[in-house]
Amino acid sequence: MDSVDLHVLRAAIDWLEQGHRVALATVVKTWGSAPRPPGSWLAMRADGQLAGSVSGGCVEDDLIAQLRDNRLATDTPGLIAYGVRKEEAARFGLPCGGQLQLLLEPRPDIRVLRAMLAAIERRELFARRVDLQTGDATLLPAQRNDTLQFDGKQLVTIHGPSQRLLVIGAGQISHFLAQMAQALNYEIIVCDPREEYRQGWQVPGVQLLACMPDDAVKQLQMDANSAVVALTHDPKLDDMALLEALKSPAIYVGALGSRANNAKRRERLRLFDLSEAEISRLHGPVGLPIGSRTPPEIAVAILAEMTALRHGITLQAAPSRQPEAQLRQVALKLA
Repeated sequence: MDSVDLHVLRAAIDWLEQGHRVALATVVKTWGSAPRPPGSWLAMRADGQLAGSVSGGCVEDDLIAQLRDNRLATDTPGLIAYGVRKEEAARFGLPCGGQLQLLLEPRPDIRVLRAMLAAIERRELFARRVDLQTGDATLLPAQRNDTLQFDGKQLVTIHGPSQRLLVIGAGQISHFLAQMAQALNYEIIVCDPREEYRQGWQVPGVQLLACMPDDAVKQLQMDANSAVVALTHDPKLDDMALLEALKSPAIYVGALGSRANNAKRRERLRLFDLSEAEISRLHGPVGLPIGSRTPPEIAVAILAEMTALRHGITLQAAPSRQPEAQLRQVALKLA
């Protein structure tokens, strides 16, 4: 499953190779309840085709109109703001108080776009720097904790896998989890010492390790932009990885299994050199309680919980639901 960056780049390169007029727009700053965060971008053709987004749609329509009417005839980038006035916010469908500032690049360099595409396909993390005076774009190395920078003269955006996910086990759930996580810009590493599981792995763009999971956690030096999810159901593999992961700065550590099995797992972890604070970091059962049953549903629940945690959102457990038969009995008693 492709990331947004890949979608935008492939479309822009394809259109330019076909001889179309193409422009790029990137969200530079936002105020209030803006629909898309800084760094969001889109490629657009003069005939109205788009890839990516910077808002809910109305802003894109105005940008296409400017491109079609040749109001973006300059060769150098420029800034444009939306939602500054209340009536303008209403016109462009922005939330109450929402404003956004965009950098428009009317003539992107296809050579730079091709270099970006190749780097992302290699799962490399890099920065793209755009000089607003000259329009020149250059690619630079980046670190996982780097963020978008804009000083009015240069815009630096981060591209590639800015988060890292270590998955213990190469089973069916791991397949769906890896595919979905790639679209969220995760670098995916799957560790499984079991040869029969590694032979069945079919997700491209994923690093596959054959070492013991605890060794993988230590070798990868998990940081605050990393997550570890144990999915083998085998305590010999999962628990050893969790022992190391819970001591690391990893932002998310989760393990598959029922509440009863995870309670037993926590008791086993207490036998080792882990503090109660470290054990409390374990998300088990892994993922949000959305009633997931199938492997893709479980993958959705895991990534939803990881995303909420990464954005600082605290979620409460979903209330239990009584079977329909019990609800009917309650209704009859109340009647």
